[in-house]
Amino acid sequence: MEGFSYVDIFATKHIEYLLVIGFLLFFTLFWKFLNRPARLVLRESERLIPAINEWFRLPEGVYYHLGHSWAVPEGKDVVKVGMDDFAQKLVGKVDGIHVPHPGSTIHQGEKGWSLKVDSKVIDMLSPVDGKVIAVNEEILHSPETINQDPYSHWLMKVETPKFSVNKRHLLQGAMARRWMEEVRENLLSRMNYNLGLVYQDGGLLVDGMAKHLDRERWDEIVKDYFLVSEG
Repeated sequence: MEGFSYVDIFATKHIEYLLVIGFLLFFTLFWKFLNRPARLVLRESERLIPAINEWFRLPEGVYYHLGHSWAVPEGKDVVKVGMDDFAQKLVGKVDGIHVPHPGSTIHQGEKGWSLKVDSKVIDMLSPVDGKVIAVNEEILHSPETINQDPYSHWLMKVETPKFSVNKRHLLQGAMARRWMEEVRENLLSRMNYNLGLVYQDGGLLVDGMAKHLDRERWDEIVKDYFLVSEG
């Protein structure tokens, strides 16, 4: 019939389907491209978690204070006290330590001693109540050695008849490990997945983590963890 033209609707639909599929493929690739950095950061953060789990030592038989000090019984009514592994790795190289003189009285949850790091002085809380009966002269003369092993290098010996009461406010074993997991999560949130803090093999920088988090206000970060923040 004159004036009549035939259109293959099936061919037209086929072209429309191809266009839709092509658009979906393009959108999928574009979406993957946009989210690529976020996934990379996620993979890096997942790699950080096992590294941080292994980074902080929590020996058994030690009682831990939430301000990152510790106590270990030694004989009747006597304990050794010091700073934990997280504390020394957070502040980095310790330049000086000031402890109370023998005969001084200290109280759990109050100032026990002070660290000098760079030009900053940072207090740490005592894990126990009692009277100082000895100080570790070796660590006072060579404070940097505390970074080698903070559990072998105790700071003071304290006579504490109330240790049975004090240890109710300290953590040990599984409770201490769960607490350190919470500290780890808090540290990760502060890091904000700052990959500059990580070595290529997944290990973390160990010399003064707080300084890498904030070069100007690192001492405020430390005080938050040591529970001596002035704010």
